[in-house]
Amino acid sequence: MSTPFPMDNLPYGIISTAEHPVPRCATALETDAIELSSLERDGFFASIPGFPSTGDVFSQSTLNTFAALPIHTRAAVRAILTTELVKPGVREKYGVPLEKVKNHFPMETRNFSDFYCSLEHTRNCCTLTSRPIPENWFYTPSVYNGRTSSLRITGTPIIRPHGVYRTPSTSPETTKDPPKFQPTSRFDFELEIGIFLSKPLPPGSILDIAHAHEHIFGIVLLNDWSARDIQMFEMPPLGPFHGKGAGTTVSAWVVTAEALEGSKCASTKVQDPKPLRHLEYAGDSEGATWDVEVQARVVRNGKSYLVTESNLNELYWTPYQQLAHLASAGEGLSTGDIFGTGTLTSARRNSKGENTGIACLLERQLPQKVLLDMQADGISYLEDGDEVIMEGWCVNRATGVRFGFGECSGVVLPALEGYF
Repeated sequence: MSTPFPMDNLPYGIISTAEHPVPRCATALETDAIELSSLERDGFFASIPGFPSTGDVFSQSTLNTFAALPIHTRAAVRAILTTELVKPGVREKYGVPLEKVKNHFPMETRNFSDFYCSLEHTRNCCTLTSRPIPENWFYTPSVYNGRTSSLRITGTPIIRPHGVYRTPSTSPETTKDPPKFQPTSRFDFELEIGIFLSKPLPPGSILDIAHAHEHIFGIVLLNDWSARDIQMFEMPPLGPFHGKGAGTTVSAWVVTAEALEGSKCASTKVQDPKPLRHLEYAGDSEGATWDVEVQARVVRNGKSYLVTESNLNELYWTPYQQLAHLASAGEGLSTGDIFGTGTLTSARRNSKGENTGIACLLERQLPQKVLLDMQADGISYLEDGDEVIMEGWCVNRATGVRFGFGECSGVVLPALEGYF
């Protein structure tokens, strides 16, 4: 398989090494992490208008300082990297093999929100709960505010969470057993895209969707781990809380909006009713979203199961609409904020007629949504020791080059002992 990090990509991340354990900024190129702090120290970016002369943009432990710079300044940094990194000796001097680096969470994040914007996912969830899709779902992108304390970098193990729920029973005599505080028995993943923000928006302002692109730094893969039994018990009347609190994992390298220019595309969905004015995309429809192919696998006992194949462009509400809605009440936006697009379930099917677009295990509980190989091996929800691995890929249509995000992965660890 080709590298996810060709020159067309140049994503940004935070790394440390055994020799230099202080976290600092880097970009990924093929099999190397390029030390941006060293390039900055040696004057590679000194000629860029608007680039700070302080010498500490890339020595920071997050990407926030760089992400907050004007778009044209960040574009000039990218242009210099594409020019300088092909020169003899530069990559050798400033590069570190990726297998030798430790990745850290890339941004300082004040706010995390998660959307619910796949029509297929919403329809399946409503079928499972025997409820119709709410009317408001078609007028506003559904979203809730999450907890930044749940955010994790790829490779971080996820401990099976405790929560309150009533254990299902097949015995009529025990259907009224009281709820208990206990480990989840229905642990799940959700395959999403995470959007990191760059330019802040002052509180009290409302974002014009025509300028939404100015506030997007880049995107990552995102796994919103979900304890379904806890979630279903706690949701009425205020929505999810601990069912979503065990962890939200993101991939390590932020693929920038500049790199994604060649992967813009139209949405595959027709929105009916027509979006309200503040959510009506004002640009060329061919640039309304991005063509990002994603997949999720579950590895159990050494065997890998392909659970999901989908695409960001199959969401009903696009990331630009989500961002415009996120700021539509005047809450403001901060550099480093992240929002999840919501579960990327789609209607696609494989040659056997199976719905391969299902982007979480909850929906696979529907008889018509099962995958035969998983059903044959008794895979329902995640067990201790299971690993979830997500990948995403794009194509730069201008060059034909394929690039990606690297893995977003996590292993499920047993619940903590000693609780009641």
